[in-house]
Amino acid sequence: MLDDAAAGNTIPKDDFTAAVPDLRVRLLNAQFDLSSADFAVVVVLAGDDRLGANELVNRLNEWLDSRFLDTSVFTVPEGPELARPAFSRLWDALPPAGRMSLWVGGLMRQVRAHLDGEVTEAELRRWCDHLRRTQEAWIADGALVLKFYLHTPAAVQKKRYKKRRKRDDAWRYDHRDWEMARSLDAAVPTIETVLRETSVTGAPWTIVEGTDKRYRDLSVARTILAALEARLASPPPATAAGVLEQFADLDQQATVLDHVDLSATVTKDDYRAELARLQGRLHRLADRARRRGVSTVLAFEGWDAAGKGGAIRRITPALEAGDYRVHAVAAPTEEERRYHYLWRFWRDVPRDGRVAIFDRTWYGRVLVERVEGFASPAEWQRAYDEILDFEAQLVEHGVVLAKFWVHISPEEQLARFEARRDTPYKKYKITEEDYRNREKWDAYVAAVDQMVVRTSMPDAPWHIVAGNDKRYARLAVLREVVAGLERAVG
Repeated sequence: MLDDAAAGNTIPKDDFTAAVPDLRVRLLNAQFDLSSADFAVVVVLAGDDRLGANELVNRLNEWLDSRFLDTSVFTVPEGPELARPAFSRLWDALPPAGRMSLWVGGLMRQVRAHLDGEVTEAELRRWCDHLRRTQEAWIADGALVLKFYLHTPAAVQKKRYKKRRKRDDAWRYDHRDWEMARSLDAAVPTIETVLRETSVTGAPWTIVEGTDKRYRDLSVARTILAALEARLASPPPATAAGVLEQFADLDQQATVLDHVDLSATVTKDDYRAELARLQGRLHRLADRARRRGVSTVLAFEGWDAAGKGGAIRRITPALEAGDYRVHAVAAPTEEERRYHYLWRFWRDVPRDGRVAIFDRTWYGRVLVERVEGFASPAEWQRAYDEILDFEAQLVEHGVVLAKFWVHISPEEQLARFEARRDTPYKKYKITEEDYRNREKWDAYVAAVDQMVVRTSMPDAPWHIVAGNDKRYARLAVLREVVAGLERAVG
């Protein structure tokens, strides 16, 4: 693969000089048109020629309007980056619709870590799988992803190094360049494997020969321009919607919610004693988790008025105030709609040792957005796999992930709605939309059933909590949170 790219391509200086003015104008015009488009552009530069990549980054920032081009260089992660899942920094750098981002580095660091024995074959494959699935999610959401691998043969790099280390610009070279040139031939098989494993439909790797920098720069810029102009001229290829779910009459079909014993109760005295015990245990475990750098994510879904907030309020008193954050998730803002729907949740993934509690979650895509028609069938159907990959990355990083669906009966929900309506300090919680949603109870039951079946994992199963008795539900949630932390740090 890489050997085939080393064909000795060159572009004469006069041809380069003649081509640049028109190219720059078209790039700037396309960048201006992008600003009002409904998609983002991610340009990824990787390769075995560090200096070549740096030169190309500078060139693209010269030819494009750098005010509207976000450049991110992914060096060895440190500090806060190490305290969150590895792909968090990619999601942090993801541009919104209408902007372009230029990403540099990261791939060769992973290759080098594997060759040095720091990353096993299985870990490298898993990293490639996450990168492939992440790209697929962005592309399905409409992003234009362009990936370039800059390859300069080892012999050429060594020759350059020896020739230039006595020149005035020798400072541009350091030990990293010499080490790469010396080890490149041995690294080629691993590099080619990674390139194959992380190429996806709609975003293959384009291998660009870097021996001649004029050829390199024009090839990359022309490819970006062609892809951007084509995308601006027409919508992306339609994403296959897949096979739509077909549900039998719910009176004839059992669901996971049918097995919940909503008659479960606990007495006030037992509740108070058990609550104190569980909160004390949770406090000690959370303190241990903080000291060991183990983070926790608690995800709450459930019917309106099911008691999610009450359960959360029994968890937080057991935690140190600075260790947790509760995220009350509402409909996405106009700014958030410019990103992939998971972007806002990746931003809130806690760093090591901290706790994030989500009152409503990323599962809105397969629940309310599905039932209410805010997401197309193609969008909510692919969301199952996107969510599974998101949660797998959390678990692999060591996050304790617990997911709760708080279940109540329609009759109990109506009683709570009426109680809220008649209670001055709770009236704000009830709206006409809450009553309207009751008309789609069966559709939500079907959506919950598929959500639980499709997104339960051994390390992150769904906990369906009987919520007709609020005290019973609160204790059930606390027990599961404590049990999860005991498995992790107990």
